[in-house]
Amino acid sequence: MKKRTFLILGASCLLVLYSCTNDVENNATESSKLSTEQLLSKNSNGKKPESGFFDPAGLISPSAKGTVSIIQDGFNFTEGPAVDRHGNVFFTDQPNDRIYKWSASTGNVSLFLEGTGRSNGMAFDKDGNLIACADMYGELWKIYPDGSHDVLIDNYNGKLLNGPNDVWINPVTGGMYITDPIFPRGNYWEADDPRLVGNPNWPPTHSEQAETGKGGHVYYLAPGATELVRVTTMEGWDADIWPNGIVGTPDGKKLYINQWTGGPTGNIWSFDINEDGTLSNLATFVSGLQGSDGMSMDEQGNVYVSSGGIKAFDPSGNKVLEINNSGGSTNNVFAGQNNKELFITSANYISTIKMNVKGVEKFKP
Repeated sequence: MKKRTFLILGASCLLVLYSCTNDVENNATESSKLSTEQLLSKNSNGKKPESGFFDPAGLISPSAKGTVSIIQDGFNFTEGPAVDRHGNVFFTDQPNDRIYKWSASTGNVSLFLEGTGRSNGMAFDKDGNLIACADMYGELWKIYPDGSHDVLIDNYNGKLLNGPNDVWINPVTGGMYITDPIFPRGNYWEADDPRLVGNPNWPPTHSEQAETGKGGHVYYLAPGATELVRVTTMEGWDADIWPNGIVGTPDGKKLYINQWTGGPTGNIWSFDINEDGTLSNLATFVSGLQGSDGMSMDEQGNVYVSSGGIKAFDPSGNKVLEINNSGGSTNNVFAGQNNKELFITSANYISTIKMNVKGVEKFKP
């Protein structure tokens, strides 16, 4: 999630570029076994939905009429949409250091907080606090409903993080996972910041978290803990990358992490989540993506990734949806009072599209 500095250097690459039920698991398993033709028959009586997008599974509501509805524009770079238990969405405008709220009941957008530590990716915990990746000083914040905050984490092994980028909270345990790629923020990091001093040019080659290379890792913060655990230490993980979007299953057993790339060489990986919060069984879920960013999940287990527009993949990694919205996409989350609106952040605007499926990231009231 975001690369304001990279926008200056190459924006066109980016833009082109508590409660789990057996029904969710069964639907995900069933969908993974169906071909595109079977999905057409199952969801739309053998006819494609009334949508201008690739949607053989009928995931988009016919009421959307094949269009994405722009809610508001005029932002600098929107990111980090997080849905609260009422279906409202809080999102960031990182260059302006602000968090806004979109109301699910009125559709209005209002300013929630100014002075956010340059927050990027966010998620709500079960207590209604907003957990934010604040990359100004490489921190993870807990923002309370009144706008005050605590700094949960500001280092790993005593060294500055690259810049926490996105966060997923395990709905079963409450443990938090954060991605930590190095995207130097020349427009607002302090001039003597070692993350900036060590990276005078693009692409970055220095990280406080590695002797050489980008030091791109994923970290876990256990409930009540004050220190991070690095969970991408297994064989096959390449730390000289930009780990970015992250999402997990509602049963808390599987995690998906993607890799931002400037060309069509990016992956989404899957991992098993162990009882102690560590990860195992690294596997390639989807490959050949470009500019992958934030992710979400629906009740069928489909993974939605912001990659140019929006692409969705069933639990077996088959593409079941593509939304080519103008201006690309930086992140997405299911929201709304019925949890069936896909809320999309883009460079300078926010939008929604009505869906036939619900998301899984909203804690119940």
